[in-house]
Amino acid sequence: MARDLDGEGSVWEFDLGMVNAYLIDDGSVTLVDAGTPGAAEDLKEEVADAGYGLSEVDRVLVTHFDFDHVGGLSRLSLGVPVYAAEPDAGFLDGSDKPPLGNKKGLFQRIVKSFLTLPDARIERVKDEETVGGFTAYHTPGHTPGHTAFHHPELGVALLGDLVTGDDGALGTLPRLLAYDGRRNRRSVRALADRDLSFEIAGMGHGDAVVGGGDEALASLAAE
Repeated sequence: MARDLDGEGSVWEFDLGMVNAYLIDDGSVTLVDAGTPGAAEDLKEEVADAGYGLSEVDRVLVTHFDFDHVGGLSRLSLGVPVYAAEPDAGFLDGSDKPPLGNKKGLFQRIVKSFLTLPDARIERVKDEETVGGFTAYHTPGHTPGHTAFHHPELGVALLGDLVTGDDGALGTLPRLLAYDGRRNRRSVRALADRDLSFEIAGMGHGDAVVGGGDEALASLAAE
């Protein structure tokens, strides 16, 4: 079910079963992540439930290359630019491959053989680069190109798999699911140290924080 996070129809969370995606409307429409291949129809329905059509999406922001975040892209046929950070961007357009020397990279390499890569222009986004109303922040660890996106005007941060959410508090995914769990923890602290302001924190797995998102991140960083 589509969930209106800000109560004004500007920030939408889509529960796709095992993962979340988000739609942000600040005058242009941004989709953040796209779920698994099997969730593409659910995503279309939830976009419609929020009052939008896929033809209204202006861009896609990808927090990182994992099948549950990018798998749906090839089935949505959006025809808009997709933004991701290296090296995950290269994994997404086929110009690079996940490394065999990392357990998660090996898993990604195997899973990638079952994915249809999107027929879209993959734009490389760098740390602190602005895309629409968002600023990108490189947060490596879960994957080497993992990126969080902060929208200061709307007070929302889309954190991908940097964190998880549970009843207003933030945690992290098990280290075994990351390229480098320690680096992921360092990225949590580094993003908190940027002292960004946001009430809403959306993540790939768990419940979005809809009040005091920046405080929840600071609390996790202090642990």
